[in-house]
Amino acid sequence: MHVVLYAPEIPQNTGNIARTCAATRTGLILIEPLGFQLADKYMKRAGLDYFSMVDIRVFKRFDLLMEAYPDARYHFASTKAPRAYTEAAYGQDDFLVFGCETKGLPESLLSRVYDRCVRIPMRADARSLNLANSVAIVLYEALRQQGFPGLSSQGELTGRQDEAQPWMDYL
Repeated sequence: MHVVLYAPEIPQNTGNIARTCAATRTGLILIEPLGFQLADKYMKRAGLDYFSMVDIRVFKRFDLLMEAYPDARYHFASTKAPRAYTEAAYGQDDFLVFGCETKGLPESLLSRVYDRCVRIPMRADARSLNLANSVAIVLYEALRQQGFPGLSSQGELTGRQDEAQPWMDYL
């Protein structure tokens, strides 16, 4: 899978998304202009030490991405989309495209790909969700449909004893 951020503006969001991509073995593609430098301290802090685990690529324009991957399937996330993200069928090489935090994806693009647009259901008077949250919601649905390939679905306790917490007496 690939997550595409179209002109992202907030470094902390991109850092959080990079961390999600690293944890899910998902590529991250950034379309310029970026509202920050890739070395931005806020982006690095949000992504912590995960940047070595994610393949990040930068394209000058969206059309260059589509030229590089002409046969790929693209899903465009927008509050203006005609159907829920859960109604789409996702494949392992699909691209999930998200717009910038303040404007979303341009309507000139959405009008050409409207049949491939998906939305996260929410109340009508809410403008949108946080970009990092939106990416996680749609990406995990896409991965769920594929059986979470290459991801661990089970954890285990370490056996380490935590310090006593007063709230634990209520459990």
